[in-house]
Amino acid sequence: MQPYRVMTVCTGNICRSPMAEVVLRDRFEAAGLGDRVEVDSSGVSDEESGNPIDPRAASVLREAGYPVPRHRAHGITADELGCRDLLLAMTARHARTLRTRAADGPTAARVRMWRSFDPSAPPTSGPDAVADESDLDVADPWYGGRDLFVSTLQQVEAAADGIVEFVRRELAARDGSGRHEDGDEQQHRQ
Repeated sequence: MQPYRVMTVCTGNICRSPMAEVVLRDRFEAAGLGDRVEVDSSGVSDEESGNPIDPRAASVLREAGYPVPRHRAHGITADELGCRDLLLAMTARHARTLRTRAADGPTAARVRMWRSFDPSAPPTSGPDAVADESDLDVADPWYGGRDLFVSTLQQVEAAADGIVEFVRRELAARDGSGRHEDGDEQQHRQ
């Protein structure tokens, strides 16, 4: 069975998206889904290509008890965009960029805002919508000090469990009604 593939995406892939990747990988492991879900990250820009995770982000992650793997920043490729089951944008600008680069509507539909999974975030769609998608932006800590990196980690953590539950439902749909009689998996998309 193919793993469910999740990619977190920010600007340069050195702060927010690798922080989200680390937290999400940890949450999937804790939920018993680590062997069924692959998590990676990228940026909409390749300006930081090859650079490690920002030392401030790594420090805040370690202090919070997360392992910080080796990381080399890179810009998202068309192949990556096309083969991920869920693309989690850190800001509305990142989401627009990903949707614009998407080859088709189904690929664009796999782009979601990270904080749209945060139960305390304002809704951006439906009858109770009170916010614009940009109100769900994860704060960019790049120009701030340690406190801003801590705040970014808190925003990342607040949505992580919602993402795990969403993926759990996606996997259940894939395992159940998402199979053809010949055993090949049917692509299930929200």
